[in-house]
Amino acid sequence: MLCLVSLLFALAGCGGADDATGGPEPIQTTFPIKVGAATVHLQIALSDAEMERGLMFREDLRGNQGMLFVYKRPQSMSFWMRNTPTPLEIAFFTSDGVLREVYSLIPFNENPVKSKRDDLQYAMEVSQGWFDFTGVKPGDRIDLKAVAAAVKARGYSLKDYDGL
Repeated sequence: MLCLVSLLFALAGCGGADDATGGPEPIQTTFPIKVGAATVHLQIALSDAEMERGLMFREDLRGNQGMLFVYKRPQSMSFWMRNTPTPLEIAFFTSDGVLREVYSLIPFNENPVKSKRDDLQYAMEVSQGWFDFTGVKPGDRIDLKAVAAAVKARGYSLKDYDGL
């Protein structure tokens, strides 16, 4: 049993990137990104699998952490809370980085929360209360230069993403 546990710990460090070789950053890496006057440490979800999993099963989300979903093109958005035990808020941003919509998300609620707009390219999930605590509100901007740097650090090409 001890060997199995040791093997699992060893494999956990083998995720996506090998820091010693300077490879791309794994999804677990967080990037400090400014939103309005606040800075939040975000994981960057880029692949379909990362976006589908999102923050499912996470119980350890700290007050100034979250996840940013970066889509290749502007679109309407729809999120749900399947297998997500942590109360969250979701913010939708247009391709120019302007925060347009914010919604509360209820743990385990599988009813989709849909955007009103269809020109959104970024969605940010953070702990419920983050927006009130930081004073970030619709009209504020996310730092797209920091988002572009994070996408690049994750090993993805910026040419695949409108606006970056």
